[in-house]
Amino acid sequence: MQWTEVSVLTTNEAVEAVSNILQEAGASGVKIDDAADYQHLQARPDEILDLGDIPHRTTGAEVTAYYPATVFVPEILPTIKQRVNELASFGLNAAPGKVTTQAVADESWATAWQKYYHPVRITRYLTVTPSWEDYQPVQPGEQVIRLDPGMAFGTGTHPTTQLSLTALEMVVRGGERMYDVGTGSGVLSIAAKFLGVDQITAFDLDDVAVRSAKANLALNPVAADVVAKPNDLLNGIHQPVDLVVANILAEIIVPLVPQAWENLTPGGYFLTSGIIADKLETVVAAQKKQGFIIDNILQMKDWRGVIAHKPTEDE
Repeated sequence: MQWTEVSVLTTNEAVEAVSNILQEAGASGVKIDDAADYQHLQARPDEILDLGDIPHRTTGAEVTAYYPATVFVPEILPTIKQRVNELASFGLNAAPGKVTTQAVADESWATAWQKYYHPVRITRYLTVTPSWEDYQPVQPGEQVIRLDPGMAFGTGTHPTTQLSLTALEMVVRGGERMYDVGTGSGVLSIAAKFLGVDQITAFDLDDVAVRSAKANLALNPVAADVVAKPNDLLNGIHQPVDLVVANILAEIIVPLVPQAWENLTPGGYFLTSGIIADKLETVVAAQKKQGFIIDNILQMKDWRGVIAHKPTEDE
């Protein structure tokens, strides 16, 4: 079977947005080759793999998607190019945004992206590993999240996901109820279960993301009871929880703010990421206006994460 490979040259800050664009256009799998990921690994002398064995870019990033013969790629290319160019209006620099295509054989697609993924220690307690690696914990308390990067929107290595995972470690005490808004690969829900969150419902507007999340949840028995389903943010949701997590674009976080407020119990946490530096003030202002108290601002490269909570009656 012939597949068509569609590649987009872009920047570190735009890789997840570009991945979503390609997935929403019908891709069966996406791989990301990001120079920033390799630089991050280089800075970690305790890493568990030989960095010299990892193929990598030295600058920028390339997002590559694979489309089956049932998708007529020339028909969807103009939309892909237009949506990539429009990312600038959301404050994301996707330049150069060059889109190229080539045909690949079935066996090439099946393994092409696997060489880019290895076990990576994300936080003190959380390690993300591709599903085909037989990785075992090497330190007490280390939890292993298994993902299939062939389906995933995010595999835990992007700064926005790492900020979210760090925030979860900071606030989770155990037994919480949580909404994961814009779940993508489901990685945050899986991590939250490892950290002790009790009940989780994961939402995503995109049916492809929901299917990906369900597949990854199935790879991690600890997350067997997580419910993943399509929904537009928290529209129509009116069941209070202790924790709302959202790793999405700043422009989408802003309309989520009042919905999170409505669905959080007093003292409940609102964790947001996916915020490029120059959009931080907009997100913080929206949360403060709603009544949230800002507890911490997390930073990694050009990205920011916000830990906020809904005040109790005593505050």
